[in-house]
Amino acid sequence: MKREKAKRLNRALQEIDDAYLEEAAPRASGKPRRSVWLAAAAAVLCLALILPAALSRHGAGGLLIAAPDYPSMAPYPKEDSLFFDSQYTAWSRDLRTQTHQPAGYADGLEAFFSQSIPVLLTGEAGENRVCSPLTVYMALAVSAELANGESRQQLLSLLGVESIEALRAQAKAVWNSNYRDDGAVKRVLASALWLSDDVDYVPETLQRLADTYYASSYRGEMGSAAMNDALHRWLNEQTDGLLEEQAADLELDPRTLLALTTTVAFRCKWVETFPVGATKQGVFHSPDGDRDVDYMRRTMSDVYYWGAHFSAVSHRLEDGEMWFLLPGEGASPEDLLRDDEVMAFLLGRSAEWENQKYLTVNKILPKFDAASDIDLIEGLKLLGVTDVFDSNWADFSPTAASNEGAFFSQIKHAARVSVDEEGCAAVAFTALIAPEAGMPPDEEVDFILDRPFLFLITGQDGLPLFTGIVNRP
Repeated sequence: MKREKAKRLNRALQEIDDAYLEEAAPRASGKPRRSVWLAAAAAVLCLALILPAALSRHGAGGLLIAAPDYPSMAPYPKEDSLFFDSQYTAWSRDLRTQTHQPAGYADGLEAFFSQSIPVLLTGEAGENRVCSPLTVYMALAVSAELANGESRQQLLSLLGVESIEALRAQAKAVWNSNYRDDGAVKRVLASALWLSDDVDYVPETLQRLADTYYASSYRGEMGSAAMNDALHRWLNEQTDGLLEEQAADLELDPRTLLALTTTVAFRCKWVETFPVGATKQGVFHSPDGDRDVDYMRRTMSDVYYWGAHFSAVSHRLEDGEMWFLLPGEGASPEDLLRDDEVMAFLLGRSAEWENQKYLTVNKILPKFDAASDIDLIEGLKLLGVTDVFDSNWADFSPTAASNEGAFFSQIKHAARVSVDEEGCAAVAFTALIAPEAGMPPDEEVDFILDRPFLFLITGQDGLPLFTGIVNRP
């Protein structure tokens, strides 16, 4: 069944030849070495833009048209190095420079996330559901650059900005604030346009995508084996090979005008790891029946939060946090997504939350590896984006001179998160399920995630990198 879902996920893109690999290699960030701990999260969003009319081939071949310059970042210093002090100074300087973005750059994004997250996480009952709201944001931002007229305005309205100029400033700050690849933490957003060699594209648009959204653009014969293979390799490189099954099933239709892929890869350790020796099996009450899972355990002084229908704890990452929300008795994670109080908690500032208490928290949470794939078209239509899916109304004039009849035919989103004792990769945060939501006792609380729960992973700026529902660890 998973294989079938992966196949349905991936009928969206097109081709490029091996020249891409040679041209792009100097600019692409190197594939990180595998850590001894399994903790990684990845997401990919694929959009296909179809031009219904058949076009003649002129055989331009696969070429790199535009490429971004990623920020330089000194590696995290090794503690046993004789030059630790100087290495630390260089690393600290680069990290401060990268995270120093204009004040208020994320203002206004709360509305987009509060509208989109419930739509992204709505699916089949009892299934795991994982998504990356930031990846969807970047994909829609790039799409706004590709579009014009009412097609662009609908995207700008959903993203909560008044003009394309405002979106450019915001998206660039969001990308930079979430970029870190120093050997200790990996958090990288990436985008690529895959363009048919049948159409003349607007060079200024492609250069703006590289400069503002850090997106590469490649051109080649859509539908060829070489293009598909290069696309697969790019996706696997950007997502650390965690979505190989989904990438392997991607097939690019020869009619495709262009395809857009946006990805995020995240890997980070806990500040306070979970002792491996404390991990024990226990029962998780899934919707389809009880199952035995491995539970990580740690007791520590921490803040416990609660609302009318949920309780929550977080576990700090070396660069960010992972939040766990447990529905009250009789409620489901899906119920929480329809609760305004819950969304206010997820997207607000926890320090300002009224119902919180500092006490001893016995965190017991399952190790898990959750993945899902999502078709976004119907959800985006519900959110007011319609013209880009209609060949009669879509306007992609900023992208290609010959774009009449072009429209987005598919928007697919795949994500995966895994969590263990050492860390997580965008999905988890250590916490455990309480019997029901409500005010805790005076000194100590058991937070035990032994039934379906909601999680959120944030970067250093608090924006939601990953969110999901775990029904079956």
